[in-house]
Amino acid sequence: MYLFNKNLIINYITLALLWGIYCALHSIFATSKMKNILEKITGEFFRYYRLAYSVFFLVTLVGILYYQYSFKSILLINLPALQYLSIPTLLLPGLIIMGISIFKYFKLLSGVRSLYLPKPTIHLKQKGIHRYVRHPLYLGTILFIWGLFCIFPMLNNLIAVTIITLYTLIGIQFEEKKLIKEFGSTYVEYIKKVPAIIPSFTKS
Repeated sequence: MYLFNKNLIINYITLALLWGIYCALHSIFATSKMKNILEKITGEFFRYYRLAYSVFFLVTLVGILYYQYSFKSILLINLPALQYLSIPTLLLPGLIIMGISIFKYFKLLSGVRSLYLPKPTIHLKQKGIHRYVRHPLYLGTILFIWGLFCIFPMLNNLIAVTIITLYTLIGIQFEEKKLIKEFGSTYVEYIKKVPAIIPSFTKS
């Protein structure tokens, strides 16, 4: 049967490995330890690290997505109602939250600032969308990818969104430790007032 096609199973395993490696490398190269090592190696060129990091992982992301859709996958669910409902409840909210976050962070996260500002100052953002959730980009990403899965509920997409979601939830824990180290008691107080990923609309 098509479901148990040997080549297809190999494709799924390869896809899972690619996403796993991508997420692992994404985390490793974002750690302070790796940054310190690379700063010693690259010297003054380290200012372009964030830009190189962004370009590299964007190119590899495109490569993985190309592979993900290079083979025909199994359709897991056939519920048109789920597809339509996921657009206003998951896909669009996720896209809007991601858009707001990327707009706020783009120059810093992409490394574009390094082209004209040697060492940009990083401030803890607590206004706007950050009044309701500490990690809006992660929230938007999770909503968006699960919205896409509901619209295109195929096994290759399920593999991708599951790994990305797990990576995001684990990554938040390491991100929190890094932010506490960077901002100290200010961030600890922020944690007490604002949830990490599930928004709170009560006044803090």
